[in-house]
Amino acid sequence: MADDDDERLRSGLDKLKASLSKAREAQGPAPVPRDRVSEAARGDSGVSLGMRAGSEFISAIIVGSGVGWALDRLLGTNPAFLIVFFMLGVAAGVWGVVRLTSPKGGGSARDSRLSHPDAADKGFSRSAPAAEPDASPGRGASRGAKEASGGADDDED
Repeated sequence: MADDDDERLRSGLDKLKASLSKAREAQGPAPVPRDRVSEAARGDSGVSLGMRAGSEFISAIIVGSGVGWALDRLLGTNPAFLIVFFMLGVAAGVWGVVRLTSPKGGGSARDSRLSHPDAADKGFSRSAPAAEPDASPGRGASRGAKEASGGADDDED
């Protein structure tokens, strides 16, 4: 009797495996979500990202300084335009690095789980322990035990 049940279950399992493999073959390979693709597969490994950010920063400074130097030579105003365009180059370099290293797309999938409005810690007050000594149920009991034992509480100043 048990052998008949096992055979029936195994044949049902084999049929299910066969139909699943046929369906999987008909669909083709499953697309990988953009945020799941590894950085190395996209060509943005840590070293290449750092080199790209550094070169973008340096090139922005060089271009800004070059434009400032050329304007100073052309107009005869020594270091005025060089200083201004050097600062603009630094600002453009920082902006480029921030833009390069900030996350792209993904929306709320990349946010912390605590940044959502329904996070578990929303609604709790974060007041100082001295302002509300018995705010949480277990806190007063542990404080009373420490005071009763005569031990100093190192956490509070």
